[in-house]
Amino acid sequence: MSLRSERRSAVRFEGGTHASRVESLAIEDPLTITIDGTDVFTTMRTPGDDIDLALGWLVSDGVIRSPDDVVSARECRTIFESATLPNVAADDARLVERTAVEVELRTSLRPRPRHGWTSSACGICGVEAVDDVVSRAISIEVPTTPVVAADVLTALPDRLRAGQQVFDRTGGLHAAGLFTISGELLVVREDVGRHNAVDKVVGWAVAKEMLPLSQCILQLSGRASFELVQKAAMAGIPVVTAVSAPSSLSVELADRAGVTLAGFVRGNTMNVYSHPVRVS
Repeated sequence: MSLRSERRSAVRFEGGTHASRVESLAIEDPLTITIDGTDVFTTMRTPGDDIDLALGWLVSDGVIRSPDDVVSARECRTIFESATLPNVAADDARLVERTAVEVELRTSLRPRPRHGWTSSACGICGVEAVDDVVSRAISIEVPTTPVVAADVLTALPDRLRAGQQVFDRTGGLHAAGLFTISGELLVVREDVGRHNAVDKVVGWAVAKEMLPLSQCILQLSGRASFELVQKAAMAGIPVVTAVSAPSSLSVELADRAGVTLAGFVRGNTMNVYSHPVRVS
């Protein structure tokens, strides 16, 4: 199992005094996704569930919809000299570990071209437009009668928080949880990147042959940004709830994609910004 936190020294200042102590920090490390032998995407993530992350990212990018679209997926770690990298002087050479998930797709499937790196803070960085996401997302039918109880939704943040084991040690990770319509927890994933946490959840569901996730709720530990609603829509998730605020663009996308989006889900209150008919 990959390490997800490490211990580092720090100086604690409190009440006019200070003392040295050791703190647990969430690990942030690069992962490269390789498709049919070509590097297509590198993201900064917390190690663990890397194959799920890769599969979830491929769903979000509209490349795959089921495990049948994937011939194979495997983790690969390579040790090499950093001097072989551009702009690294020979005097600064050291051994570097490269972590990748190598995916082989059916011949007819290809991801759209991308270049460079993505930080743990941002998933798609404005590449996608609302029109494009809506046209490629799994069709989500909006019901005419409620399908989920409000008290089920308001209970989800506490249920998600109870599953954040690495956050308990570090305080430095986002989380995403997949729940049934009745509020049963299916899976929790943590990561330094909120978009990675969602990709790991969706990738887990791909491996379980559960897509589309038409009877599920996605609970987010923080805000609901555009790329997170996009990932939910691409996986067919009809309800997304977040502890914090949505953005204006995420509300627009949720409204057009048929997603019920709730924010500020705290205690026994929440704001439902799109398709409130699902909530009783």
